[in-house]
Amino acid sequence: MFDEEDLHEIRASHEEWQAETLDPALDAHGERRDRFATVSNHEVDRLYTPADISNLDYEDDLGYPGEPPYTRGPYPTMYRGRTWTMRQFAGFGTAEETNERFHYLIEEGQTGLSTAFDMPSLMGIDSDDPMSQGEVGKEGVAVDTLRDMEILFDGIDLDTVSTSFTINPSAIVIYAMYLALADQQGVPREQVRGTLQNDMLKEFIAQKEWVIPPKPSVDIVTDVVEYATENTPKFYPVSVSGYHIREAGSTAAQELAFTLADGFAYVEAALERGLDVDSVAPQLSFFFNSHNSVFEEVAKFRAARRIYERVMTERYGAESGAARRLKFHTQTAGQSLTAQQPLNNIIRVTLQAAAAVMGGTQSLHTNSYDEALALPSEEAVRVALRTQQIIADESGLADIVDPLGGSYAIETLTDEMESEVMSYIDEVEEMGDGSIHDGVLRGIDEGYFHREIQDSAYEYQERVDAEEETVVGVNKHTMEEDTRPELLHVGEKSATRQIERLEQVKEQRDDEAVAETLTALEEAILAGENTVPYVIDAVKAYATMGEIMQVYEAEHGSYTETISVT
Repeated sequence: MFDEEDLHEIRASHEEWQAETLDPALDAHGERRDRFATVSNHEVDRLYTPADISNLDYEDDLGYPGEPPYTRGPYPTMYRGRTWTMRQFAGFGTAEETNERFHYLIEEGQTGLSTAFDMPSLMGIDSDDPMSQGEVGKEGVAVDTLRDMEILFDGIDLDTVSTSFTINPSAIVIYAMYLALADQQGVPREQVRGTLQNDMLKEFIAQKEWVIPPKPSVDIVTDVVEYATENTPKFYPVSVSGYHIREAGSTAAQELAFTLADGFAYVEAALERGLDVDSVAPQLSFFFNSHNSVFEEVAKFRAARRIYERVMTERYGAESGAARRLKFHTQTAGQSLTAQQPLNNIIRVTLQAAAAVMGGTQSLHTNSYDEALALPSEEAVRVALRTQQIIADESGLADIVDPLGGSYAIETLTDEMESEVMSYIDEVEEMGDGSIHDGVLRGIDEGYFHREIQDSAYEYQERVDAEEETVVGVNKHTMEEDTRPELLHVGEKSATRQIERLEQVKEQRDDEAVAETLTALEEAILAGENTVPYVIDAVKAYATMGEIMQVYEAEHGSYTETISVT
């Protein structure tokens, strides 16, 4: 990219600058600290020059937006055409309460819905299960039957909205309920738009929510991918999630490496099912975290697209642009939010959102400033949404495609991120004897991912405790007085109301029809058929979340994590 003679002159002038300008300044004033590093503890240089990117090939490594390797963006005009989808996470209490919040967000200008579920729903058990006591509606909305889904989207036309569902072990049930609701509204399935997280590999690696063992869990994910590819082409059946890997304490490179490895594992599972890579890959989306180190995050997002394009092309033979183009949702870092001085979180979220935008995200959730203390209040949600709107309409960040592209620092960090990520992916592939899918499953079984993330989290906390890592309001610039804002409280009345509705649905439904659909699901599992159509039939009969998931557990068994120590 640069002439060798010019590079020689730049290196010489750099050395001259160091001797004549930098060294006297360091002798006189020094610097704030001896070492400068990102949140991931990746050391950054004081200054970057063309010499740092002397091997960069513009066409092969950068190119143009909308063209391989998509480093500069998946689409040619990016936000000049339309802004990213502003998709604020919402869900608490009953379906009625969350429906009210949905309508509020739509009125405030949100352009996509994102649904949070309570722990019983996430774990595939019903609100009246003894294990659900104290958890119903507390960290998301409770959904037991299709009746809850009907209320949740009351007054919302599914042909005009895109909805994201953050749910994993029981994701197939939520997908079935959404399609059943679309059928009720008369919306053709090929027009249904949304995203299902449905990333079970991430669960075994980081978030730790599961019902059945890893291998059959991946089979269910593949069922949904196969069905969606053929029936709901505008609906993303899996959102491969690095967000929770990062929240568990990983570095930025580990987040990206383990997420991409999971994505490639799903591709291999689909190919094993006989699906075509150019049909399946466009159905995949990704979900990343955006943390405090702005330049590291921008580099991560850019490296993600480049790595994905190269691996999908060279390893899996993808030919279409849609199959080689990585698309992703971003959420600002919940891990970075502090209970101390919570208004400081507005600034953190703004910087993290700006990094996601400069990195080229397709949709964005900005955390609310009070989320380290409780589910977000309406005021906090509004501020979070306004943060995105100000970035989009006032900052100018949406006006230039890949605004940091060509920066010596950003290009160097992008290259370094790519190198570290590929080292991890190669290690996973080696564990699987050439199969990334098998390598991920083996890594889960042997605790490889767990140990890598745990070590990084421990090292970060050590740096915070030693004040090598500054957390404003926690280990620096602290205050004694209470700074907590007014918080949202979900009372027990919500749980009582939910359980009463569940009882009512059970009384009114046709139990014989429910039993027939559950038996058909059991037979489909035994026969190795795609189970999505059978789950749709079950939810239409108003079988509960727990009843359906119990069928899978009865056939595949439960799962208890065992971590081998090496």
